[in-house]
Amino acid sequence: MLSQNEQKVLAASTAVDTLIDQGKIFSGMKIGLGTGSTALPAVKRLAERIADGTLHDIKAVVTSFQTENCCRDLGIPVYTLNDREIDGELDFAIDGADEITPENHLIKGGGAALLLEKIVEYNSKGLAIVADESKSVPNMGTKFPLPVEIIGGARRAVEKKLNELGAKCVLREGVKKCGPVITDNGNQILDCTWEKPVNPAEMEEQISKIVGVVENGFFTKNKPLVFIAHSDGKVEIR
Repeated sequence: MLSQNEQKVLAASTAVDTLIDQGKIFSGMKIGLGTGSTALPAVKRLAERIADGTLHDIKAVVTSFQTENCCRDLGIPVYTLNDREIDGELDFAIDGADEITPENHLIKGGGAALLLEKIVEYNSKGLAIVADESKSVPNMGTKFPLPVEIIGGARRAVEKKLNELGAKCVLREGVKKCGPVITDNGNQILDCTWEKPVNPAEMEEQISKIVGVVENGFFTKNKPLVFIAHSDGKVEIR
């Protein structure tokens, strides 16, 4: 039986190799690379396929300082969406997720990188999500908190609007740091849960309309190809 960490590595490696075999990832592509404990094994596998000569001339756009550091350590060239070589659009993106429904709706942002993840992935022609089996859920809203990135000065006003949508909000506090988590973009995070499951697509739109909200962690507008590794060593592709 595979541990959770072993499942993450299996999902990531299977995804990268399968995408290469299917011609969805090939040399010369502009690829968005996500953040977190499942995304980084995918970055490492991509670097291995570059090192063995399978891929070359890959241009990466990253979603966090964490992923940027990993790419630079592994020798993967890093760009921004504004660079001329990228021109605001990506060919493909790979990332993890915190929850995945049967419809392949996602909650992302457990690592507080949701803003850049959404910018990168909503400007990509294709998206693959890698995950262990614990991330597959029947519905959303009641268990893993939805991250909402906010302007700090609007916290109370945003909380009230989120309460009107039925959400209970908790300001995310730092670990080994006094005070709230500060994102790579200088903002704060409200983690939100509901008593009953919510419609992710509808709630993504409603939360985005709140003044003071920078972004929220529902990802419903581009349906990904999902790779879920299970403890028995099988990888579900959906």
